[in-house]
Amino acid sequence: MAVTFISGGQRSGKSSYAQQLAEASSKQPVYLATARHWDEDFSQRIERHQRDRGPQWTTVEEEKHLGRVALEKRTVLLDCITLWLTNIFHDNSCDVEAALQVAKNEWELLLKKNNELIVVSNELGMGIHARDEVSRKFTDLQGWMNQHIARRADRVILMVSGLPLIIK
Repeated sequence: MAVTFISGGQRSGKSSYAQQLAEASSKQPVYLATARHWDEDFSQRIERHQRDRGPQWTTVEEEKHLGRVALEKRTVLLDCITLWLTNIFHDNSCDVEAALQVAKNEWELLLKKNNELIVVSNELGMGIHARDEVSRKFTDLQGWMNQHIARRADRVILMVSGLPLIIK
């Protein structure tokens, strides 16, 4: 299992860079989508991402249980940790400790798969301090999970204004 972790701000170029890496690594990469169709805006974002990928891609949708997906010996682009954590956080009544434990358990199950994993996540908390308690809790959850993933990753890349900065 090789893990490349790509983090950055919104619209920093994370997904397109990750897609380029996956396409360079495999003729038939897998896109592991974690988004829920919360509203029309999310549905439009999902459709845009699907249009950006070519016919060589296989899309697998899984909102929470990443360890259940059979993806052995494939190049997998997981996009994204933030949406996946949102689902877990929401389904655990915004309890940070419970959500973090569920996420870490699922992450460990995913790491048991024999594949190349390219992971996209948002780097929250580098700008405006969240106004409400739930948003602050989620920012904490995201930061702790990003740290957990980065520690285990073989490569860590921070995207800034469309440029990849190699961290590890």
